[in-house]
Amino acid sequence: MIKRAKLFLVVLCCFMLSGCVALIVGGAVGALGGYAVSRDTIQGDTDTPYADLWTAATDVGRVRGVIVLQDQTKGVMDLTVGKSKVYIRLIRLTEATTRIRVAARKYHMPDLSLAQDLFVKIVEEAKK
Repeated sequence: MIKRAKLFLVVLCCFMLSGCVALIVGGAVGALGGYAVSRDTIQGDTDTPYADLWTAATDVGRVRGVIVLQDQTKGVMDLTVGKSKVYIRLIRLTEATTRIRVAARKYHMPDLSLAQDLFVKIVEEAKK
């Protein structure tokens, strides 16, 4: 019994200390496949065409903050949401699959909750 508890703690510590921790991102949408790639970034792949996801990211960005930089051909969008800086990157993996990466920092500190919220909103909007 004690060996199992120690093994569980070791595995738990490995997940907590690693830079890439798997998450289930979502709520109302069910389970969106997204994972934290760093302390400020959520990333996931979606079977949504690039153009639809770009439109959704633009719409959500305009509603939630002020778009500072926008380049659809490179898949780069930077915006300010309140006091946080948000960086959205879209990468076309295939014709139908796009990777979305949302990073958020507030006062140079990670703001993972904002990144997760924007990730979910963009994917939800794209599915409409």
